[in-house]
Amino acid sequence: MNNPLVKTFFGLRGNPRVCVYTEPLWGLSINLCLPYASVYMLAVGLRDTEIGLIATVYMLSQVVFAFLSGAITDKLGRRKTTAIFDFLGWSIPCLIWMRAENFWFFLVAALFNGAMKVPTNSWDCLLVEDAEKSQITRIYSLVIVCGQLSALFAPISSILVSRLTLVPAIRVLYINAFIVMTSKIIVLFIFSRETRTGMVRIQETRGKSLFSLLGGYGKVLRIIGHSRGTIFSLIVTALVSAVGMINITFWQVIASKRLEVPDSLLPFFPMFRSIIALVFFFLVIPHITRTALKFPLLLGFASYMVGQTLLISTPSGGAFKYVFLCVSLCFDGFGSGILAMLAESLVALHVNVAERARVMAIQHMIIMFATSPFGWIGGFLSDISRLLPFILSICLLGTGIIATGFYYRKNPDFQGEG
Repeated sequence: MNNPLVKTFFGLRGNPRVCVYTEPLWGLSINLCLPYASVYMLAVGLRDTEIGLIATVYMLSQVVFAFLSGAITDKLGRRKTTAIFDFLGWSIPCLIWMRAENFWFFLVAALFNGAMKVPTNSWDCLLVEDAEKSQITRIYSLVIVCGQLSALFAPISSILVSRLTLVPAIRVLYINAFIVMTSKIIVLFIFSRETRTGMVRIQETRGKSLFSLLGGYGKVLRIIGHSRGTIFSLIVTALVSAVGMINITFWQVIASKRLEVPDSLLPFFPMFRSIIALVFFFLVIPHITRTALKFPLLLGFASYMVGQTLLISTPSGGAFKYVFLCVSLCFDGFGSGILAMLAESLVALHVNVAERARVMAIQHMIIMFATSPFGWIGGFLSDISRLLPFILSICLLGTGIIATGFYYRKNPDFQGEG
């Protein structure tokens, strides 16, 4: 109970509490499908390039919805926006994925799935607007922990795949994801309340059209452009997002097709990675993020880079490949975990409070626009060699180390709260 994360978890109240407490439901819904998403596409008949193209279309859809998200969130309120667009961005795509038979099904689902960028904004506002600023980093740590805990349900996917074969099992998992995600949306809506800032913004935008609200983005861009810390947080988040997209899309492909890992074993590797990340989150990360954030950022980028290097060095034959994969995932788990938490925290800590929704909308749009080409690029590279997407990841992580070093040379005492 003396652990800072445990104390924060049990001390949560109001919107932060219901937002964090419902997060593990991801583990019983869409996260059961994710370890097989790319392999499922291959099984239905898609090529590596088509998978990469869908990832890019998904990102571009997010760019559009991220642009709209600030105005929508202010107009409808944080709570209502989250409910409506979570349903459009997750529940409906689950039904499409469940019935998918060719490239076009996945393309349409990707367009709908991009709507999830609206509740990414509104849910963030719901999560932190009524929280104490000193608690924001720990609250985001708890969100990441809940996401990692969801991987512990991975054996459910494995059992279904081993008994039903890949495609029928994933179809069952997607209909389950629809049911659980819709239930999560309803629970969050019932037990949350509109934030104080949200109520003010609803009143201020009453009677104004969506287009007139979008017209105020010039002011928002100036706010972002005048904050060096905000620009740095955007660079970090874009790099982390690009590497994360490459890994989510192509890790299953390299494991299944190059390293010949059986389909029934695929979910156990993300589960192992999540367990490692959880250990680091509770025992290590709270201690190394108490001082200036330069060291944990550099450590996160370096650890993630080592994990990617080990992945592409993994031998394709024999049982020894599993040792390589596990060690690789240990480094990945620490690096991706701390970078995801710091990226979210940096963005939230720098945001202008009065214009949180619109500033975060522009930030999300910039991040998605910068990240979107890497799906197609990763698919193109994977068609040449399934190692190349991860070599690209290593280069992006190296860029993160350079950017961090350059920023802290100019701002040596930056704590992430300025």
